[in-house]
Amino acid sequence: MKIQNEEQNFKRELGLLDGVMLVVGSMIGSGIFIVSADITRYVGSAAWLILIWVLTGIITIIAAVSYGELSAMFPKAGGQYVYLKEAYSKLIGFLYGWSFFAVIQTGTIAAVGVAFSKFAAYLYQPFSENNILYQLGSFKLSAAQIVSILTIVLLSYINSRGVKNGKILQTFLTIIKILSLFGLIIFGLTLGAKAEIWNANWADMWTAKTLNINSGTWDNIGLGMLLSGITAAMVGSLFSSDAWNGVTFIAAEIRNPERNVGLSLFLGTFIVTLIYILANIMYVSVLPLHDIATAPSDRVAVVVAQHIFGNVGTILIAVMIMISTFACNNGMIMAGARVYYTMAQDGLFIKKAKQLNRFDVPEWALWAQCVWASLLCLTGKYGDLLDFVVIIALLFYILTILGIFILRKKMPNAERPYKAFAYPYLPALYILLASILVIGLLITKPTTCGWGVAIMLVGIPIYYLSKPKAD
Repeated sequence: MKIQNEEQNFKRELGLLDGVMLVVGSMIGSGIFIVSADITRYVGSAAWLILIWVLTGIITIIAAVSYGELSAMFPKAGGQYVYLKEAYSKLIGFLYGWSFFAVIQTGTIAAVGVAFSKFAAYLYQPFSENNILYQLGSFKLSAAQIVSILTIVLLSYINSRGVKNGKILQTFLTIIKILSLFGLIIFGLTLGAKAEIWNANWADMWTAKTLNINSGTWDNIGLGMLLSGITAAMVGSLFSSDAWNGVTFIAAEIRNPERNVGLSLFLGTFIVTLIYILANIMYVSVLPLHDIATAPSDRVAVVVAQHIFGNVGTILIAVMIMISTFACNNGMIMAGARVYYTMAQDGLFIKKAKQLNRFDVPEWALWAQCVWASLLCLTGKYGDLLDFVVIIALLFYILTILGIFILRKKMPNAERPYKAFAYPYLPALYILLASILVIGLLITKPTTCGWGVAIMLVGIPIYYLSKPKAD
């Protein structure tokens, strides 16, 4: 391997379309196909279900357009890590990078890999998580875990061969994914929708209820329970809308990054938000709320497809979700390694991570990410991974957008080819909404979210033990 600087090695081979496809492909994984069941159980209303997705979309788009200012100021590899380091200090940048490697990126890659294997089992039953290949005490190794790990290894290998390979695969799979989702939405609204189901779902549309799992009946809830339910429900919708910032990590390989990174963020998050809202409108036009809430294994899209296409619908959705999760992980694997590369340049990650191979990509960083994500696949704790990821990701999104205010004072004369839209109002609104969600999550899910915060804080002693002596 050769060690050279970023300006000499990273090739700007990605255009605006590639940036948009990276944002869309990384955001759309398995969530839109399954998490609406959990949301419906919490709020029991079509109006609240759609409103949660609308609110999630607004929060995500506000964050994305706010990041545009930072991406234009620092159009280099590392993205959010660089923004935090410049706004605060190397310690805060390291805590993000540590959390990113320990949980945020690798945890998401693992969760999406697990989702891929679950739907692969639809097509080939031996891939099921129930097919235990090895057991030692309480530890069980299933075929599904092996499939998850193999997909991560394969995508890491493809991306180690050069950014062009990852780009072509990402664009191709994401276009298929977008067309497939729009196809499902159109067929659902035209062939599967029933007026009586739609009308029943929207009757008493603001009456919030929660599903009693034991009795299978709905219980009305008050404002306090509703707010707690919305907070808990948004773990799924926010997780489904996360990973949009991946394009900032790979800014050093995007042509005209001052323009194209920010535009990719806006267009990508807008497209995904539109798809998610339309998909949920389609769900409530095809299925009664009770069927959405009680879909087997939460696979709402599978039940919808069965209503539209019959038994072949299960196969169609399984293939769609496999393509979707495969593209999602390709985008995250491609982008994530650039963060560890930039940290290594600052002496805050293992030295080998700053090496670029003969294809001008940080191969060692790719494989380090691959190994840890694969180990996380062995935990099988999909739900816990979601809680860990969302709480830490939100905390750093808040800090990053607060960093816009700090950098306006710290670097008033710095060149800003793009400025945050509706500053300071929209960035401040994001900080407020995201802070409310963080507090709500710590109250409603103290164990898993608390562990997520604990993992982040472990980075503090690690930083002081490992930072370069010159610091």
